[in-house]
Amino acid sequence: MFECMNDTPHLSIATIDCRRDDAEGLLQSLREKLSPRGDVVSDAGRQKTIALFGEPLSPQQVVERICGDVARDGLAAVLDYTRQLDGKDLTAESMRVSDAELRAAHQQADASYLETIRRIRDNISEFQKKILLEDSVVLREDDGARVELRQRHLPIKRAGICIPGGAAAYPSTLLMTAVPAQTAGVAELAVVVPPTEYGGYNVDLLAACQELGVTEIYRIGGAQAVAALAYGVEGIQRVDKIVGPGNLFVALAKRHVFGEVDIDSIAGPSEVIVLADDSANPAYVASDLISQAEHSPGASVLITSHEPLIAAVREQLAAQLSRLPRGDLAQASLEEYGALILARDTAEAARLTDLLAPEHLHISTANPDETLAQIQNAGAIFLGHDTPVALGDYVAGPSHVLPTGGTARFANGLCANDFIKRSSVISYNGPALCRAADDVRLMAGKEGLTAHSASVDVRLGE
Repeated sequence: MFECMNDTPHLSIATIDCRRDDAEGLLQSLREKLSPRGDVVSDAGRQKTIALFGEPLSPQQVVERICGDVARDGLAAVLDYTRQLDGKDLTAESMRVSDAELRAAHQQADASYLETIRRIRDNISEFQKKILLEDSVVLREDDGARVELRQRHLPIKRAGICIPGGAAAYPSTLLMTAVPAQTAGVAELAVVVPPTEYGGYNVDLLAACQELGVTEIYRIGGAQAVAALAYGVEGIQRVDKIVGPGNLFVALAKRHVFGEVDIDSIAGPSEVIVLADDSANPAYVASDLISQAEHSPGASVLITSHEPLIAAVREQLAAQLSRLPRGDLAQASLEEYGALILARDTAEAARLTDLLAPEHLHISTANPDETLAQIQNAGAIFLGHDTPVALGDYVAGPSHVLPTGGTARFANGLCANDFIKRSSVISYNGPALCRAADDVRLMAGKEGLTAHSASVDVRLGE
């Protein structure tokens, strides 16, 4: 399918030459593999499904089964799936992290770590406050007629946050979800995190919760956690919105419960496009590709019209992977979901980038602002050679919870405004109603809704 340029024995990553290959078709195939329809599940996960349900259910079927059981049986189903899937025999009491455990974790945490948490919190809060929606008012006043129209913004009451915890601890995800919600004014935050050493028993994560004032944490993960938040079970009050990333089962569960609650997105594996020219440093480009691939799975794509960069980046990938503790996992992702793309020119490079609509876009060009002007679709955009994606992942301020799987064509990254409800508030006085009456009557007549006209007429008659 792909032609490999100057291949090395250490790394077999696909290379697409737009002068010869069907670049768009190949990129769409890559995108499909990484969508929720692609069923990206490990072999161990598939075997666990068979052991649990007695048949090779698809991920969607698994999620439907789990969510249905939680909706019907409540906490008992949540604890049963936690025992079978996570190997943890929890009770209603041990499922929730106690205040004493949070205080103990905070006391054990390094002072420098807590200082970093506070700095990042302040960075996020500063940015989120700046973009927070404000109420708007329109007044129409003329000869005694007065119309007041308002757009009112209020925070949702209660939000649920999913924090991954299977292969690594993610206090950054806590920051990138909880702080925007707190900035919006959400009163109650319920965090769910798998009952693992990297999740609900991780000192650094629990210390971050305590530092942020997040005290409602449950040691449950997967689809059962999403269902518990959406439907409510004994000991866990239902939420209004669920945010945060997770594996395929978490993503599909969020899609399943949407409508019962709001969700941020149906997130897939992490992804990055590095859009580069002849000014890019191959070592920098390779490191950015690897940094997303190490999520495993993660999609990493280089798009350039500078042909020598392809070979130079390939060489750097092989060299850097050999030095990294998770290099084998990153290499597997690069070989399965990565690509090095040679575009005919900068215009084609920009068009292909828009086609993929990546979660992260790193513009590593001599004039990144000029390149940016050609791009429509991306979740988060990083400009210049000295702005690696890791800055957005950890410290910059915008949330790292971003649209994946090409959904950046229409979806946005999480922000404080996603925790805000908007209501329109409309107020007419009598003279204003009189002026608008004929227009209401005409439209109601066109639509055959005579009671609408009558609701105006009865007031004018009085």
